[in-house]
Amino acid sequence: MNKNIRENRVLNKEYFKLGIGFILSALTTPLLSSVDTAVVGSLSNPVYIGGVALGGTIFNTIYWILGFLRVSTSGYSAKAYGLKNEEEEVFSLIRPTIVSISMGVLFLIFQNPILKMAVYFYKSGDEISHYMSIYYNILICGAPFVLLNYTFLGWIMGRKQLKECLFLQLATNIINIILDLCFVKILNMDVAGVAYATLISQILTTCISLLIILRGKKKETFNIRKSVKNISFKKLMEKKALKEIAMVNLDLVIRTICMLTMTNLFVEKGSVNGEIVLAANSLLFQIQYLMAAFFDGFGNASSVFIGNAIGERKKKKVRWVITKSYKICAIISLFLCIVFYFFGNNIIQIYSNNHDVISTAKKYSIWILIYSLVINGGLVLFGLFTGATYTKPIRNSVLQATIIFLISYFTIIPLWGNHGLWLSFILFSLGRTIFLFLYIPKLKEKINNEIE
Repeated sequence: MNKNIRENRVLNKEYFKLGIGFILSALTTPLLSSVDTAVVGSLSNPVYIGGVALGGTIFNTIYWILGFLRVSTSGYSAKAYGLKNEEEEVFSLIRPTIVSISMGVLFLIFQNPILKMAVYFYKSGDEISHYMSIYYNILICGAPFVLLNYTFLGWIMGRKQLKECLFLQLATNIINIILDLCFVKILNMDVAGVAYATLISQILTTCISLLIILRGKKKETFNIRKSVKNISFKKLMEKKALKEIAMVNLDLVIRTICMLTMTNLFVEKGSVNGEIVLAANSLLFQIQYLMAAFFDGFGNASSVFIGNAIGERKKKKVRWVITKSYKICAIISLFLCIVFYFFGNNIIQIYSNNHDVISTAKKYSIWILIYSLVINGGLVLFGLFTGATYTKPIRNSVLQATIIFLISYFTIIPLWGNHGLWLSFILFSLGRTIFLFLYIPKLKEKINNEIE
């Protein structure tokens, strides 16, 4: 009895340590593009801001779609780390590395068609398009490094190297800020300076990630440099394993495309209601992203824990992680709901000083309160499925939620306007949680079959 209590205390401590660490890591991610916009915004020509903003949107879209590289890699890494199989640990790094390099090279090959499509789609005028092209043509060279770093970061996360994850996120931002100030403020390189600063920070961060991997984890005998020499190339390129990875990544890509579709339709419909409503919606969406970071942090912790538990072949630990995920869903939802209920108006005022935008945002803020209560499972339980590399339910649940969003989009919004738009978003978020929750029995069954 006492032994079980001690084990649970250790697991609780480690779980919360990982969760909080991943929250901090998630909160630093949006800082990179914000710094670029802030630095270029201090210059005299307003078209610089437009060029950087649109160029940043291109890369945000590309890298959001390819975020599956980090998610899937962390799942395979966590399983291999729990299994303590050196060959599988090497495979969990090399296989996604091959994918990330291939994708990066493809973006370099098709960089011109991508830019032409963006210029046509945005229709932003010649001057803004010119600066967007400058920003894009420099930063596209960083695509292979960014995608490699997604893989490296996912592998490091799966091995519970929390300090290294935080260090990488902070290093990226600090290097970028310093270079931004040097290139733009001192060398007067304008938009090109901002782009080169980001490119160099991306390359350096990838190099740091690689050094962390090569150095290994303290107090462990596993060494990637030694182990990679002993692997079987035939087994590395095994058709069944590569097909499984491809299907996992495809499921996650479909999920991301659904998310992008919902987000773009939300923004497009919000813009129809005028600049003030669009600004208010954008403000509330930023608060929503902030809330999501809390759920994502513990979702990542659940992903790592359940992957390790499967690798260790410990059914008891698997049950513990699933139960803990349920509890953390309720705890974070309640915490965020209480905070926003009492301090929501103050938080809104941090994001804008425009009276009309603030008053409009307050009018629709009830939906953010509801969001904190309905999205929990869609983000935390998501981690359980990615950690188990069981992604079919993730794909299906988001597809089902997107169908509900589209039905609501075309039926409720014409009746309720912007309130209908937010209701559609809430139905989408609730759908993600409910549909994913319904797959939990199948998840348990799959894990039991894998462990036995």
